[in-house]
Formats: sequence, C-alpha cells, structure tokens
Amino acid sequence: MLKHIGRHGDKKIVLAYRQIPGDDHMCLVIYSDTLPQMLHDEVMKVLESPVGQNSKELADALFRQTMPNGANCLETLHKSGMLKKVNTNQVVITPNAKSSVRLDELNTILNEMDKGEEAIKKMADLDKNAGMSGKRREPKEVGANPASRTNAAEMSTATIGDVLTDDQLAAQRVAQAAKMKLDAQALLAEAARLESEAATLTPTKTDGTTKPKKTVRKKQTA
Repeated sequence: MLKHIGRHGDKKIVLAYRQIPGDDHMCLVIYSDTLPQMLHDEVMKVLESPVGQNSKELADALFRQTMPNGANCLETLHKSGMLKKVNTNQVVITPNAKSSVRLDELNTILNEMDKGEEAIKKMADLDKNAGMSGKRREPKEVGANPASRTNAAEMSTATIGDVLTDDQLAAQRVAQAAKMKLDAQALLAEAARLESEAATLTPTKTDGTTKPKKTVRKKQTA
C-alpha cells in the first residue's frame, strides 16, 4: 500500500496537501505525468521513501528534499506551477489496485481518528471494503455541475502562492525548523549517551591514553 497517490478525473496525482489551511474543502496535488523527468524522479523518490510514507502531508517531506542541482524540491514545484488546487471531492485516493476512497471522505475519517476508537474502526472497515462501504462504485463529484467537469483542469491551476499567504508559509517554515531542532537535540543527547557508555568500556589513563585490556591466556594442556 502506498500513501499520497490517487486520481483527479483520468489523471494520476500525487497528493501534496490533503487539506489547505483555512480552506478545508481544497487540496494541493501534483500531476505526476506532467512533471519534467528530474523533478518527477525526485518527487517519486520522496513519495516512496519511509520519510514520505510516514509524513502526514507529503509536502513536509518534499520540503526536506534537495535536488541534484541544489534546489529545494517543494520550492521548485511551487515556482514551476506544478502544485494545483483541487476540490477534495474530486480527488480519489488509490493506495492500491483494489482500494479507493474519495479524499473528502478520507479527510473526515482522518480528522476524527484522534477522537476515539470508532473512527479507527471506520478506517479499517473502509480499507477492508475496498474504500466504498462494502461496494465498489465510481466516485461522484458531489455538488459539482456536470458541465464544469470538462474544464476541471483549468479551474485547478492555482499555485501554492495563491493558496497560502507569505505569513502562513513563514509560520510553516518556523514550525518545521523547530521540529528539526528538537530532532537534532535528541540525536545529540543520544550521541552523548553512547560516548559515555563507550568511555566506561574503554577507561583512559590520566595522560589521556587508553588503558590496554588485560588478556588472559589459556594454559595449554599436555
């Protein structure tokens, strides 16, 4: 099973943000088939990595990825206009060939998962029943005018700059930086602990050199 992938109409998408802050019925997607080769390879590398699969929002993992040319992967997607704004009820998540669920339904369940076991059970039932309450059916664009489906791509060409303000982007960067600092502090603490354990295993003399370990030779029997 692979997270953060799905379809928008007949187009394959990678889901960058499942909900836009302050605009919960909208998400940000990447049309993987339209990406330049180098950018496509970097996005897929992040998507398939443990970091990408463990991230609540794939965009957080993309922000950590540096491309071969030194550019930030998420910033490159942003500046290239590859992040598209789409209604969540028009996106179908397809974690595997047998399961599919509309993103707005998935978001409702995920947002409730912290509230108790019932939401977790719903999630398990959804996966067990191929994502459609026991029946496999084609997703509908709830509340959408059928005549508007032909120009869905034109309606979803807004980039992240049209969605998130500079203040929101800055706050996001500060939060990510704070988390990285906490991770770094935890790693430093663990490194200090390991060094301390190593010191007890190889005690040093007063001049700073390591005391040699005593070797016990076995007596040879005739």
